[in-house]
Amino acid sequence: MNLNSLKPAKGSIKQRKRVGRGEGSGHGGTSTRGHKGAKSRSGYKSKIGFEGGQMPLQRRVPKFGFKNPNRVEYKGINLDTLQELIDRKSLTEITPALLAENGLVQKKDLVKVLGRGELKAGIKVTAHKFSASAQAAIEGAGGSIEAIQ
Repeated sequence: MNLNSLKPAKGSIKQRKRVGRGEGSGHGGTSTRGHKGAKSRSGYKSKIGFEGGQMPLQRRVPKFGFKNPNRVEYKGINLDTLQELIDRKSLTEITPALLAENGLVQKKDLVKVLGRGELKAGIKVTAHKFSASAQAAIEGAGGSIEAIQ
């Protein structure tokens, strides 16, 4: 195989309609835009979702539910994930900054430790929140917790 023998896959390239190339092409004259009106002129642009004056779909469909603007989102990290990290890096302390360095959370995320899995090492875990089962498992393994506010 050489660079000069490369071709696109069969059927991947479609012929586009070449408009405004004279009457003989079949797409001359108005160039398939029809007669008069905003759509026939250059620079025409319509709003996204505009339906010609008809009530647009996003306004016709009923809205329901409640979005709390003050909701606090936490990024959940389970004990088995922490144990994996401890095994890989042989750590004695876990903090949100350390989790961010290892790509488990974003830098600004609030971290909540959840209780799935098992923790074998007794370490100090610092996070914004802890579930009751996670707290019991960490303290049961001989570790300690510190909640950040």
